Amino acid sequence: MNFTFHDFLASIPKEFINFIIVTIFSLIIGLSQRKLHHSTEEHKLFGTDRTFTFIGILGYILLIADPVFKNLYMAGGFIIATLLTVNYIFKIKNFNDFGITTIIIALLTYCIPLLLITQPFWLFLLIIVTIIIFTESKETFSSFTEKFDRHEFVTLAKFIIMAGLILPIVPDNIVIPGLPITPFKIWLAVVAISSISYVSYLLKKFVFKEAGILLSGILGGLYSSTATTVVLSRKLKEQESGKFQYIAAIIMATSMMYLRILILVLIFNKALFTKTILSFIILIIITLAIAIITLFRARKNVIKEEVILSNDRNPLEFKAALIFTLIFVLFTFLTQFTIKHYGNTGLSALSFIVGISDIDPFLLNIFQVKYDVTIHLISILTFQAIISNNLAKMCYACFFSGRKNWKIIAMLFFIIILANVVVLFFQ
Repeated sequence: MNFTFHDFLASIPKEFINFIIVTIFSLIIGLSQRKLHHSTEEHKLFGTDRTFTFIGILGYILLIADPVFKNLYMAGGFIIATLLTVNYIFKIKNFNDFGITTIIIALLTYCIPLLLITQPFWLFLLIIVTIIIFTESKETFSSFTEKFDRHEFVTLAKFIIMAGLILPIVPDNIVIPGLPITPFKIWLAVVAISSISYVSYLLKKFVFKEAGILLSGILGGLYSSTATTVVLSRKLKEQESGKFQYIAAIIMATSMMYLRILILVLIFNKALFTKTILSFIILIIITLAIAIITLFRARKNVIKEEVILSNDRNPLEFKAALIFTLIFVLFTFLTQFTIKHYGNTGLSALSFIVGISDIDPFLLNIFQVKYDVTIHLISILTFQAIISNNLAKMCYACFFSGRKNWKIIAMLFFIIILANVVVLFFQ
């Protein structure tokens, strides 16, 4: 009978494995504390690597000595907490140091054996990793919080209220006769659009604070490709050099529009997502390729400039949410009216008309409202609205960028629109 490696592992006592795990992770946390306080005089600390290891081992010994009632473990925790309190008072009195992070981490280290024995191993590892990451990220969090002002916490609170408080209590039944839409679906659309805009806002403000031209196009496209196209086109008109960077950024904003719409399709209509995902991926790749080729032409004349886009403003303003809600309800009414009086032909015409402005309310409407139309037709309406919007952006870009730039912009958008038409043909 062969003795396998699995048999060898099974023969090792579980208590031995638990002891090794507690010792190793207690030591790792202690080493992270030594690294964090390497410039601090030793007499100011109650301990680092060895001390933290001993705290973890002590907790394990007391826990297995009384595994049922855990009285010894609780008594040991009380003693450790008392010693840490005395050390903290001494530190305040003699060194005027009020930092308490190391003490909290020491108490967490004492909890390692309890977590290992009583909780799933994945949860144990998650907590350990979280402790280590937050311990090592002191400087990162310090620099990150410097970018915050009081308005950012208000913005975060607004998002939590919109998504976590209002959405669950909004009724999901029809309240307006004749309109196949519920308040819940309306507000869900608002939350979805606001979430994508909020992510773009946070990336621009905190991660890519000094965003260049191309990155401004990417982040702005997640927020609103139409608004971004207008802003970048106006900036392009002022440029004597580096124009291809702006043109690439404009095209990149359109590629982000495809990504944004694909995300919305995934959220609101799984069947439509299955049908259109390949088409969206093809259009994203084609648009990105055009932007990269255009940017390649600018490689010898690169300029660095920050472009202020609309997503530098708070995307969760009540006024913006109210306007989107009203537009969404309006499109629900128009869509229902068009289907009733003009059928699919009228609905197809409406999909082209909405492209001159913001297509999100119309698309979200047909994605989630149960109209008497097929998935095939919804797919066609989606790409027709996108074609119309791209035509509108092409006109905006050509108009605002000036006579020197309109030809190349028109040519690039024509390629994108042509690809969109081909994709539409195969829906």
